[in-house]
Amino acid sequence: MDYFLLNWHYLAIVLLMALESSFFPFPSEVVIPPAGYFAARGDLNIILVVISGILGSLLGALFNYWLCFKWGERVVLKLGRRFGITPERIGWLKKYFAEHGEITTFVGRVIPGIRQYISLPAGIARMNIFRFSLYTCLGAGIWVAILAYVGFYVGKNEDMVRAILRRYYPLLFLAIICVVGIYLFFYKYKKLKYRGRV
Repeated sequence: MDYFLLNWHYLAIVLLMALESSFFPFPSEVVIPPAGYFAARGDLNIILVVISGILGSLLGALFNYWLCFKWGERVVLKLGRRFGITPERIGWLKKYFAEHGEITTFVGRVIPGIRQYISLPAGIARMNIFRFSLYTCLGAGIWVAILAYVGFYVGKNEDMVRAILRRYYPLLFLAIICVVGIYLFFYKYKKLKYRGRV
């Protein structure tokens, strides 16, 4: 990994984060913190590390999105009948993403274990590609910046990085709850205001 980062630099970050952001099980914790560490040493630029991480995340997410946009609904309906997935449920998913796709994509990109797969329902629901890309970048940007910061100040020790992240997960989830709460407040306020006009 070190050889790859030091010789391929930012291209390595883009490629590895694209892999991590698609459905391949490849953890971002082994890419961005070491890159942050090399930035602290002066081998890389921390801003370019973060930008490369966001770009890679977006490319991987768009790959998943495109697969599901193209074939997702057909495959899910074919394989999901035995699990109770019906055209009506797909219709509900599309309606949900039409109304809440932005906040769902943004929050999903910050939660480990979900961040790699949030593109799949967005693709099936055919969420607006520009909004999907924007909120993917915003959510991925927070996650990449946290990892880069940890790597910059802690180093490339994977176990230590994971221990620090575990310590800060509760704060991250608290922040997510606050963001969702603010979104729901303004969403309901907007709906009430619209009803008042009608």
